[in-house]
Amino acid sequence: MLVHIAALLSHEEAAALRGRLSLAPWADGGVTAGHQSGQVKANLQIGSDSTEGRELGLIVVRALEQSPAFLSAALPRHVFPPLFNRYDMGMNFGSHIDNAVRQVPGTAQRMRTDLSATLFLSDPDDYDGGELVVQDNYGSHSLKPGAGDLVLYPARSLHRVEPVTRGNRLAAFFWIQSMVKSGDHRDMLYDLDQSIQTLTQSGGDNDSILRLSGLYHNLLREWGEV
Repeated sequence: MLVHIAALLSHEEAAALRGRLSLAPWADGGVTAGHQSGQVKANLQIGSDSTEGRELGLIVVRALEQSPAFLSAALPRHVFPPLFNRYDMGMNFGSHIDNAVRQVPGTAQRMRTDLSATLFLSDPDDYDGGELVVQDNYGSHSLKPGAGDLVLYPARSLHRVEPVTRGNRLAAFFWIQSMVKSGDHRDMLYDLDQSIQTLTQSGGDNDSILRLSGLYHNLLREWGEV
């Protein structure tokens, strides 16, 4: 399931991050690539040991923690510390699948990558190209949302970033290990949660909402790992 979460950050918050990123040290993005993806990756990144990168990553994590839409879709158990990348003119990232397991920088902790996430920081009018293209069972999806928008998609998906032909594209990217390992189970829980929220907002029958909420939590209790 691919989920587009609008305005995880406001335009002002995204602009503030762009301003700070303009002063940060950039290096070859190949340092976080696996063997296969490293052959098709051409971009710049801020190193995981960068103080500025860690501080900006905490801003992103705080926004995630306050987003009901993210919590509902991801059911996060662990979130990889957000990293930041930049695509200048001519840069791209060819088709690849993200590594199944990542080691959290500076720790012995390893986490399974159930979901991949891209938080777009550049206004789409400020660059040409640079679309995130994700392939799933329903076809190919090309995404170029607004600054501050988050895109979540299964880490097992084949995906790519199209070449940038004007300007530069800034984004945060990271991975999530969900409490619910199965993508099918996670999708069902998300659909159920969205239905409960819709019924609640429309003044649906309280007894029905209570039963559906009970079903949601019992399924999460059955499928979740904490």
